[in-house]
This record gives sequence, structure tokens and C-alpha cells, in this order.
Amino acid sequence: MKKIIPIIIVIGMLGWAIFEFVSSSSDTEVEDDARLGNSITTQPREESSAEMNLDEIGLEKGEVAPDFEVTTLDGEQAKLSDYQGELVMLNFWATWCPPCRAEMPDMQKINDEEDITILAVNMTETERNKEVVVDFVKEFDLTFPILMDEESAIMESYEIYAYPTSYMIDSNGRIQFINLGAMNYDQMLQQFKRME
Repeated sequence: MKKIIPIIIVIGMLGWAIFEFVSSSSDTEVEDDARLGNSITTQPREESSAEMNLDEIGLEKGEVAPDFEVTTLDGEQAKLSDYQGELVMLNFWATWCPPCRAEMPDMQKINDEEDITILAVNMTETERNKEVVVDFVKEFDLTFPILMDEESAIMESYEIYAYPTSYMIDSNGRIQFINLGAMNYDQMLQQFKRME
């Protein structure tokens, strides 16, 4: 009997150590998955209409997406607010990001087939030079606007830490869905159908 008590204590301590390790590492796994491009869907808490400020600008579901003005790859000015009244996919990407490359053909396909506006924000400050972006756009035959975030101002405003990240914005300029990581055509279409 005396030999069993120390064994039970050791097993209890080992169990507690494993529990602590697993619970403390689960938060970092989400961040690591996002940095590696694994798809993570954020599910903001639902708010009643009484709780939600209808004009609140922010990054949560139901809030108005922060406006910005930036130059496109074609040298034109673009503002998010110019697209009010349209369904918008605001996508943050870079040429060196494998998951970004993987989702670009599906983004082009949904742009061609659906009444949806794609705004692809290139994280230009992370690129070697502008020519790699031009080559990337030619390689994938992209026709939607490529917004050049040369000073990472939009990236900082939207608190981007995973690549790619997409914000689905409804015709009232409100965020309805946020996805960290690559999406395929069906996932994109499903989110847009929910906003109609």
C-alpha cells in the first residue's frame, strides 16, 4: 500500500503537467497555423442590435470596415468607400506566400463569374520590388484591382498577421466574415451567398 501512494502522486503530477502544457500551447498553435497559412476562420461573438453601434468602425463582424485610400498597381487611386453598395472581398496577400498563390486562381474565377468585387491588397513593403508583383499578376492573368500597400498602412489598420487574410464586406460596408488563410472558390461563394 505504501508503494502505491508515491505512484499515484507521480501519475497525478504527470497528468497535471501534461494538462498545463496542452492548454498553454493551444493559443500559440492558432497563431502558428495562421502564420503558416493554414485556414482559420474567425467567429466573432454575435451581438444583439441593441449592443451594436450601427456606425462603429472596426474589425469585428457587423462593424463598418475601416476606409483607406491607396494607389493601385495601374497607378490609379482607390478607396474602399468607393465600393459601397457592392459585395467586396478585401484580400491581403504577397507574391512570396504559397497559400496566396494557391487561392489566386479561385479569386480570379469568382471575379469572372459572380457579381463580386475583389480588392487584392499586396503587402508591397514585404516584396523584393514592384516588378515581382507585375510578374505575378501576369502569371495568374489577374484582372481585379491590385492595391499596393507600400508603407503597410492598410495592413496595420486591419491588424494583418496571417497571409492571406480575407474580409468579406457587405453592400453597406460592414464586415460579415473574416478568414485567415487560403480559401477555395466554394468557400468564397458560400460566404458571399450568405451576404445577399
